[in-house]
Amino acid sequence: MGVQKDRVKFNVGGRHFETTATTLAIAGRNSLFGAMFDENWDLDPTAAADEHFIDRNPDCFAVLLDLLRTGELYIPPNIPERLLHREALFYGLSDHLRAAKWGPFDGNTVRLSRSIPGRAPGDGTAIRAGPDGGCCVAHGSMVHVYDWAMEEHPPMNLDYQRVNDAVWADSNSIVLSACERLGRDDGGMGLFNASTGELKYKFHVTHDDQVKSFTGGALSLNSDYRLFGSCRGRSNEYGVGVWDQLSGKQVDFFYEPPGWSLGEADKLQWLHGANCLMVATLFPRKDNCYISLLDFRDKERMVWAWSDAGAPVGDERRVRDAIAMEECGSICVVNEYEDLGFMDLRRSGGAMRWRSRSPLMKGKMPDEPCYPKLALHQGQLFSSMNDTISVFCGPDWVLTSRLRNSYGGSICDFSIGGDRLFALHSEENVFDVWETRPPPIM
Repeated sequence: MGVQKDRVKFNVGGRHFETTATTLAIAGRNSLFGAMFDENWDLDPTAAADEHFIDRNPDCFAVLLDLLRTGELYIPPNIPERLLHREALFYGLSDHLRAAKWGPFDGNTVRLSRSIPGRAPGDGTAIRAGPDGGCCVAHGSMVHVYDWAMEEHPPMNLDYQRVNDAVWADSNSIVLSACERLGRDDGGMGLFNASTGELKYKFHVTHDDQVKSFTGGALSLNSDYRLFGSCRGRSNEYGVGVWDQLSGKQVDFFYEPPGWSLGEADKLQWLHGANCLMVATLFPRKDNCYISLLDFRDKERMVWAWSDAGAPVGDERRVRDAIAMEECGSICVVNEYEDLGFMDLRRSGGAMRWRSRSPLMKGKMPDEPCYPKLALHQGQLFSSMNDTISVFCGPDWVLTSRLRNSYGGSICDFSIGGDRLFALHSEENVFDVWETRPPPIM
């Protein structure tokens, strides 16, 4: 697209604006202004002929137009951020607004943006980052949803069924897993509207051609719109189910082998390159830890497996979380002292290589500690411990940064997505929002 000199006039709420086609083209094809251009990004002659009337807020339009012109965002004190967010949605400029507020995520340069008070003290289950910079927070049987401006949407209420996990299917949908209630056909998993909190449909487990009630556990998705969920039923429905995310229909089931644990998994993670699913059942949910890789094309065996069953294991070697590092060909685990352990994915049942990092923490744990959690994002490894998140980088996973906010107590869960890190604290369910400053405009 060459430089365009066509002027375009707008009347927004009675206030007149004039800009160029080049500026409007920056908004992109999916914006309200994209309809003014043909397939070659030439301005439609009729678009430049007349003044376009838009019955919206003129002050917000001025801010958004200036953002398109300069790439910089300045919000006057008289404009509430929530109002600007609403207007950006109308014009299809939410992505531009987000990019101007914070830059690409980097664990070594993030800053604490804000802390959001919780709704249900002492009952935090999980926090999950959304793809567009928002998040959802599970408190017992309630799930509170926030958009990227941290405005809360109507909550999801599962009627006293404890939520075990949550995963964003897309920017408008969230899958929740919950405990079964005896005597009622409740529990399992369901797809909810992130904006309204309404249930769209449930994911059922079928065994011997009969629909079974079950407790839904850990969740994961892949790029082929497949939903994976650990399942614990009353009969033989122990294992990991697979559903079509778009239709809700069950398409596969990997039954739990004798002497192993799949149905009570704490964590599921899809490995795109290997086309396998990592399943981790961890202490203290079970007396022993079980980590495996499943290939649903061959359900007669597990591709890779490790367990500490039968081995003498002290508290300092109990695995509290695990994450597959596909590019490195290894599984990383963490114990309650934030020591990291590594296992080679090329050798099933191989030895654990521990790296002790925190000898001073032994014997100095808080009265009610939250077990460490792990996350991997764009080549950086993150580990939570008490009220701090550590960042590791490089081939040797060297500690490079620590993110700490003591308000709210220990971190019980954290999640990275939408170029933000969200950390949920155990006390009062306060959660922190960490983000990277946008790059300077040259």
